[in-house]
Formats: sequence, C-alpha cells, structure tokens
Amino acid sequence: MPALAPTRFDVVGSFLRPAALKEARAAHAAGTLDDAGLARVEDACITELVAKQKEAGLPLLTDGEFRRSYWHLDFMWGLGGIEHVELDHGYFFVGEETTHGSAVLTGKITGEHHPFVEHFTFVQALEEPGHAAKQTIPAPAQLLLELYRDEAAAERTRSFYPNEDELLEDIGAAYRTVIAELYAAGCRNLQLDDCTWGALVDEGFQAGVRAAGSTPEAEAEKYLRVNNLALEGRPADMAVTTHVCRGNYHSAYASSGPYDLVAPVLFARENVDAFYLEFDDERSGGFEPLAHVAPGKKVVLGLVTTKRPELEDRDAVIARIHEAARYVPLEDLCLSPQCGFASCEIGNKLTEDEQWAKIALVRSIAEEVWGA
Repeated sequence: MPALAPTRFDVVGSFLRPAALKEARAAHAAGTLDDAGLARVEDACITELVAKQKEAGLPLLTDGEFRRSYWHLDFMWGLGGIEHVELDHGYFFVGEETTHGSAVLTGKITGEHHPFVEHFTFVQALEEPGHAAKQTIPAPAQLLLELYRDEAAAERTRSFYPNEDELLEDIGAAYRTVIAELYAAGCRNLQLDDCTWGALVDEGFQAGVRAAGSTPEAEAEKYLRVNNLALEGRPADMAVTTHVCRGNYHSAYASSGPYDLVAPVLFARENVDAFYLEFDDERSGGFEPLAHVAPGKKVVLGLVTTKRPELEDRDAVIARIHEAARYVPLEDLCLSPQCGFASCEIGNKLTEDEQWAKIALVRSIAEEVWGA
C-alpha cells in the first residue's frame, strides 16, 4: 500500500536547485546545451534529490520541481491554448520584483498529453517500499488568476472567452484530463498549490478586487467553483491535497492576512482531502479559522519557515500544534515547512544543509508529537 498524502512529517515539494542544475539551465538558455543535455542533468539531479529525501525519511517524494522555472507557470505552458510570454515586469512582492514570465491564451484551453505526466513517471520509477511519488501542480484558480493578471491579459482572455462560465468549464475540463492521465500513469498523490486564497486575504488585493467591480466574497466563490470543477469525478483512491501560500520568492512574500475571510469557503467546501497551510509568522493570523475545516479532513501545519535559515524552537512548535488541536483533532493534524524551499529557480535565502536541517527538525517534532 503506497503512502498517501498527507503524512505526519511532510514537505510542500520544491527544493533548492543544486549548482550543477543551475549551470545547466543557464547553458540551455544561452543555447550552449541542447534539450537532451539539459534532461540528462535534470535526471541526475532529481535522482540524487530523491535519494536524499529517502535518507531524510520522507514518505512522499517529489522531483523538487527541478524541471521548472516557476512553481506554476511551467505547468500552465504545458496546457493546450496557452503560451509562454515575457512581460516588462514581474510579480511585485514585498521588497522584491520577480522575473517576468507569464502565461496567456492562444486559443481554447485543453489538457491532453501534459509533459508533467512524464515528469511524474520519472520519480515514480524511483519509488521503493515506504516511499511514494507526489506530483505538485498549480491549482485551477491560479491559472484563472494568471489569465487576468493585468488588463492586457484580461482583454486577451475575454477575446477567447467572452463568457466566463465557459472559461471556468474549460479550465476544469483541462485539469480533469491531466488528472486522469496522471492517475493512469500511477499517480495517487496530487497536490494543488494555490496562492489565490493567500492573495484574497490581503487587504490590498481586496481593494483591487473591489476597484475592478467585484467583491472578495464573489471571487472566493469563483475560485472554489473552478477548483471543484477540476476535481469532479476524481478517483477515490487518489489523495488530493492543496497548499495555500501568500507568496514565496527569494525569501520574500506577496501578501498578508489571516484565513478568516476564506475559511468558510475553502476549508468547508473545497473537495480536497487536506490543506497545507502557512502558519510560520504573524502574517498568517491565528488558528481560529481552522474551526471551519470539514470533519475528517486533515490540516498540515506549516510552522517551520523556509524563508529563514534559523531553526525554530521545537518546544514552541509543539505548543502551537497543541493550540491548533483546539480546532482540529490532533489525529487530523500533520507538520511541514510552511512552503517549498525554491518555489522558483532562484530559491530562498538558505543553504542546502540548512534546508535539510529544517526537514530533520520537522521529522523529529512529528515523531515526538505523534510517534510518527
């Protein structure tokens, strides 16, 4: 029986890129390394990473997102009807601007033959007893948000989809195709990474939503709808989880705010099995919104930050786990870092040794709290 997400001791999925991989990707971008040469380096680096994950005791294995530039855009570029563009600006995080990639429509959205299926099977081939592959992809709502990223993107999107209901339906259908192909390839652990909810809790984002003629509540219902459309008819033996993020780029963040606004929608009504949630600093608010988590669903507490190298105080983390257990039963809680270590190629501001020390801390705390 393969491990199913979430496990008591878990990670969100991305890891710091090793120097060999960064060099290979730079050479590929410069035209001095061909596709096959880059793939060989990626394969070698991922194989080494998977071995390190096994050594660290992680039941669920990922490719570290080593074949991607971004946690989300590379997946979007693999869908039919979408192309890679470079804008004259990036995303604007607090204190830092990201690189400039984006995704725009070229036609109707489809999901056949997505390259991530092959990425999954590479990791799957490295499974062994006690370890199972997990595939991470951006949530459907994240694609929806990208297609309305600025007015030019929104106009382009409306030119293909003047009826937004059709857009939501096509996004849902494309994702169902990808999910079906992943399942047929053997995937039983799928994680939907989603910054839309993390944006929606931010007062500045809410002001922008209202200025555009909508309301945060209406947007929340739209995000819920498109995510649940993608999960219609999902296989019963596939664990589907979601990670909610407030932005993670070079240790910078994009938004702030507690889960209060989105909790009655996201925690109570999204058709996933578990929620990976950021709780690593004051930007995340308290645990009270967890009272909205539907019975039987699990919560993975992101209490150990990937944004700073310093190790957390283990007693303080354990105390916070028990505080969260006032709202979700302890047996339905798990522990992980709050986000990935490298949501984009640039990675966060810590070393690989510090990354693995964070993971070891999560494991030791989980073993103490749950005997896991």
